Amino acid sequence: MDGAGFRIGHHGRLAGAAAQLGSGAGGRSRHDHSHPRALPTGVSSPNSGYVGRFAPSPTGALHFGSLVAALGSWLDARQHDGEWLLRVEDLDPPREVPGAARQQLATLSAFGLHPDREVIWQSQRSERYAEVLQGLVQQDLAFACSCSRSDLADFGQAHRCCVRPFDPNHHAIRLRVADVTLSIEDRLRGVLQQWPGRDSGDFVLRRADGPFAYQLAVVVDDADQGVSDVVRGADLLDSCARQVLLYQSLGWTPPRYMHLPLVVDAQGRKLSKSSAAVPVDADDPVPALTAAWRVLGQAPEAAPRNGSANAWLRAVLPHFDWRRIGQGEFLDRSLTDPPPSHESVTQSEDNDQIN
Repeated sequence: MDGAGFRIGHHGRLAGAAAQLGSGAGGRSRHDHSHPRALPTGVSSPNSGYVGRFAPSPTGALHFGSLVAALGSWLDARQHDGEWLLRVEDLDPPREVPGAARQQLATLSAFGLHPDREVIWQSQRSERYAEVLQGLVQQDLAFACSCSRSDLADFGQAHRCCVRPFDPNHHAIRLRVADVTLSIEDRLRGVLQQWPGRDSGDFVLRRADGPFAYQLAVVVDDADQGVSDVVRGADLLDSCARQVLLYQSLGWTPPRYMHLPLVVDAQGRKLSKSSAAVPVDADDPVPALTAAWRVLGQAPEAAPRNGSANAWLRAVLPHFDWRRIGQGEFLDRSLTDPPPSHESVTQSEDNDQIN
């Protein structure tokens, strides 16, 4: 039995069910994740088949870049008369800040961004990820591999064949990736071509140190929740090819994608890497919402300058036009009005996938 609860036989095949990672007796998560069902605010009941979501990682407080992604996905879902979901991507305990997830959810609520279903926590989903991963291995679409990042350094970190002998006590599970060209349509950017065989090679689905990888979890969660549209930051564009390949391997239909422009500092750095990263102010949400509206390229005159967050959202929703995204202001110098507390991080769904 390996560290994640899988039994690996000869030829890297996987058998048995996975034990819940980070769970106690009875499969309960290490966190108390009981949340009341949140209801939509100021919108009609969804009936369009559109399902969107926002999925932050609890690595710190909610920052301005996160707010831009959350607001963009919320507005798109609401304008399509769809559902908007929240998911906590808490798969990597060493990267998590204690209490950050609840703080993020409370901040989103203060900003009027309420989900239409119960919040999903990835740390409670290990058995489902194990089930899907086991099916891929049984079909020889995924395999066990003991190659480390240092082993792959000479290959640009792209795994094309195993260069280290298999170690049953230390191995990842990787998806087999063919040398293919994928054409992926982004609603803002048109058709994009990506080459996953060249760029990433056989990529990790479950890490050698135990946790399931982001690429597996996000695809399984989006499919299980019926997500039709993924609206997120452009820092995740390079994940598209891997996720589409995984959808294809599972025989599932990928969602539509729209990747929002990143909020960067004056040096062009993503704000998560910048000293300008500070949390948004949950006690005064309207200025930050207005700044995010501007970053999304929307008509400034449509945004009220005061009032409650819920009233602000109701006022701007009829004026939202996703085709204007990309015409906004993305550098920190554009955010000097309102105050600098709105300069912050794009908190993506990205989890480093180590071997």
